[in-house]
Amino acid sequence: MIFRQLYDAASSTYTYLLGDRASGEALLIDPVYEQVPRDLALLEELGLRLVATLDTHVHADHVTGAWRLSQRCGSRIALAAVAGAHGVQRALKHMDIVTFGSRHVAVRATPGHTNGCLTFVLDDQTMAFTGDCLLIRGCGRTDFQQGSPRHLFASVRGQILTLPDDCLLYPGHDYRGITVTTVAEERRYNPRLGGDVDVGDFTGYMDNLHLPHPKQMAVAVPANLRCGQPDGAAPPMDNPDWAPLTLRFSGVWEIEPMALLELGDRVQIVDVREQAEFIDQLGHLQGAKLVPLSQLTERVDEFDRNRPLVVVCRSGVRSAQASVLLAKAGFTQVANLAGGMLRWRGEALPVDSTAE
Repeated sequence: MIFRQLYDAASSTYTYLLGDRASGEALLIDPVYEQVPRDLALLEELGLRLVATLDTHVHADHVTGAWRLSQRCGSRIALAAVAGAHGVQRALKHMDIVTFGSRHVAVRATPGHTNGCLTFVLDDQTMAFTGDCLLIRGCGRTDFQQGSPRHLFASVRGQILTLPDDCLLYPGHDYRGITVTTVAEERRYNPRLGGDVDVGDFTGYMDNLHLPHPKQMAVAVPANLRCGQPDGAAPPMDNPDWAPLTLRFSGVWEIEPMALLELGDRVQIVDVREQAEFIDQLGHLQGAKLVPLSQLTERVDEFDRNRPLVVVCRSGVRSAQASVLLAKAGFTQVANLAGGMLRWRGEALPVDSTAE
């Protein structure tokens, strides 16, 4: 099985990718709307086909990427039936099974944080994805969206902490950067739900948290009741419109050699190799401007910020770094030439060997 834990810094949300290597089918648990391009890039690089997105609940702190991914991948949108969200293609109930290839996750209803919270347990019970129901040494709040301390206590004690001791528990969030825990750890050390805590202790604690509502709640909850589908405004494009680009999981946009050739002089080309490389046997692209990587940040004012810019080097490594530096400098239309001059020459495309 292929497993990846992904992170959205803005909301401290974890997204989980589960893939069956043999079939190439995959699930995404709790995708984030703004991170959809990242998730698509990872799926492509790993050779996986997304068959479903699963949300552990109707989130109040971020908008789900379920609808956006469904539009791109044809993946099915799965959410608790009791949530009553519009656009759900598979309404999940307790003990349902969601398959991906030869693997599956079992659905456990774990209400309490919200009335529609679900925990997803991997088929061999080595992993469980608890959303906001059980966090690492904590739990989700219970003061809105039909939350209930008594229901949450029963859910955690009856559906999660009854899993095998060494079952790895992956939460929906962590605000300290901690990534995983186990059933045994939480049963012993969770200060709210572990040890000798009873339902009276827990209810008294949760009823007196007095937390402010999440900042994005007024936007996130209505959007998530539409499974992330935008309301009226046009959704963002997954790809820039100035060229056919591919986003790599590294965060760098790349352009294929033939696509760059077809753009002609509509783009600026910056070669970040050294002077000697610029005129060596590989040559350089016609019209390219030589700016060695070591000088790039000092010379950004030499480029037109209103025209797309493609960065080139020998293999695409230095130019990938240059793309990141240019993005940090405020350039919004930047791409790296995939494979660099080696790939360009390998495809027998025209070059210039004269000095700039």
